[in-house]
Amino acid sequence: MAESGGAPPVARASSPPLPNSKPHAGWRSRGYLPHLDCSDATQHIVFRLADALPAGLMAAIERLPPDQRLGAADEALDAGAGSRHLADPRIAQSVQAALLHFDADRYRLSAWCVMPTHVHVIVTQMEGWPVSAVVHSWKSFTANAANAVLGGRGRFWAPEYYDRFMRDEAHFEATRAYVEMNPVAAGLCAAPHDWPWSSAAPR
Repeated sequence: MAESGGAPPVARASSPPLPNSKPHAGWRSRGYLPHLDCSDATQHIVFRLADALPAGLMAAIERLPPDQRLGAADEALDAGAGSRHLADPRIAQSVQAALLHFDADRYRLSAWCVMPTHVHVIVTQMEGWPVSAVVHSWKSFTANAANAVLGGRGRFWAPEYYDRFMRDEAHFEATRAYVEMNPVAAGLCAAPHDWPWSSAAPR
C-alpha cells in the first residue's frame, strides 16, 4: 500500500498509452466543474449507494450553486438516508478489500474510508487506468459481493461518482484528514483510528 504520509505527485500530461491500455480523458467537464484524468494525477473519489440520496434531495442539491453542491451532498450522505448497506461489516470489509486489491497495480492508494452510505478514496492514477475504469471495477465486484450477502438483485451503487484532483500537498493533506475524520464528524466513532474500514485504522 502506498504510504499515506507522502505528498502526491504533481499532475502532468499523460505519456503515450501502453499497448492494450485504456486512454485517459484529460481535462473534461460534467457540466459544472472541470475534472482531470491523467496518469500521476492524485484524485479524491466518492461513490455512493443507489438509494443514499433520494431523488427529491438530489434535485434540490443540483439547484444549488456549483460551489455549494459538494458540501450539501456530503452533509446529506453523512445523515445516512436509505438502506445503509455499507454499515454491514461483511459488505464494508469486501469494499475495503476491493480498494486494497489493485493497489500498486492499477493505482497507488493513499487513503480511504467506507461509510454506511458512501465511500471516500484518495488514489494516484497509473498509466492505462482512467478514473472511470477504476471506479467501474470497484463497483462491479463489490455490487456482486454485496448482493450475494444480501440475497438481492438490482442496482447497488448510484451510477455517477465524484472526483477531484489534488492541486498540491496542502490540498492533499487537508483532503486526507477530511476522509479519515468523516466517521468522527458523522458521529460514528470517537477517533479516526476507531473506524475499522478506513486508512486511519491500525493494521
